[in-house]
Amino acid sequence: MTVSLRLVLDQLVDASDADVAEASQQIARALISVAPRGCDVAAIVPAGAEEAAHAIDGLAAVTKAPLARPRLAASWQLGIVPGIGGGLIHATSLLAPLVRHDRANDNDQTVVTVWELCAWEVPDDLPRAVVAGQRALMKRVERYADAVVVPSHAMAERLAEISPKLSSRLRVIPGAAPVDFAAPSDAVGRRRELQIPEGAVVIAGARCDDAALAAGLSAVAALEGERSVVVLDIREGGEPRVVDLAEAAGLPASRLHIRGHLDAPDRAAVIDSAVALVAPSALTAFPWRAVDALALGIPVVAVDSAVHKEVLLDGALVAPAEQLGASLGQVLASDESRHRYAVRAGDRGRAFSWRDHAERVWALHAEL
Repeated sequence: MTVSLRLVLDQLVDASDADVAEASQQIARALISVAPRGCDVAAIVPAGAEEAAHAIDGLAAVTKAPLARPRLAASWQLGIVPGIGGGLIHATSLLAPLVRHDRANDNDQTVVTVWELCAWEVPDDLPRAVVAGQRALMKRVERYADAVVVPSHAMAERLAEISPKLSSRLRVIPGAAPVDFAAPSDAVGRRRELQIPEGAVVIAGARCDDAALAAGLSAVAALEGERSVVVLDIREGGEPRVVDLAEAAGLPASRLHIRGHLDAPDRAAVIDSAVALVAPSALTAFPWRAVDALALGIPVVAVDSAVHKEVLLDGALVAPAEQLGASLGQVLASDESRHRYAVRAGDRGRAFSWRDHAERVWALHAEL
């Protein structure tokens, strides 16, 4: 008898988090590629996402939920999950059909994944509906999830503080950069189209409050010369805020290049041409852009945080916010120094892979 791992792919369309949406597809393909003998991977998707699911080669089946993603999220927050069924369910985000089930007798399992804790750490920076939705889902996770996957031990410790009931159910499985993440053959053309200069410093702008962004921008402003800076992952409408912070830090708007989320090829083209990447956010969240930079062998300077110390380890130079500028200057002090930190980054980057993530997910469900 074939055992199916039913993967909740809620962000194939109407994605609320572009990084999680990208990771979900990476996880799906990796789970399919390493499926144990006698096992396969099926998908549970919102209404309207069937075509996108069928584009993932190797899925054994696709279950369409009766609602599109926004209404489905509202329904699942209340525990209303008609038409989904049981079995081994693995959610690549917090959104899952969390209801009472019998793991011992029916072999029903539900596992969710938590990539960040911003709704608890900086709730005022997020829309109220997002915070309320995340917290409602977490209450259901506390009651019904068999395990919760988090990408770092630092996040496991923080989540255990927020929700002590989950302490024994937390499992650490890191994320990764996309498979074969590398500068594309047309990288120069992509940068030209995006109007990104060569040799800029990239700042990971996602999940940054004003203080974090200001620290990152000040770090670039402290460098000698007129170094350009690219700020990635800024939400639409956030550009004026970044410009104001940059000018306050002494960076003129002419040296500033603000972009939202870029797809993997564009992102690789931009980061690969950078002299360094600065990760200024200390929030408990998986550092996607920093891990991208490690995969490309680009030096990383990151603010001192439990997540950065654990995930980036010796692949990055970690420093307090007020010392990011000095640390960035240290990395870029000479070609020899930059090469040394690039080698460290590349070595650490090889520690992360979606294949490893998938193998550990299969092992987790076998353990359960």
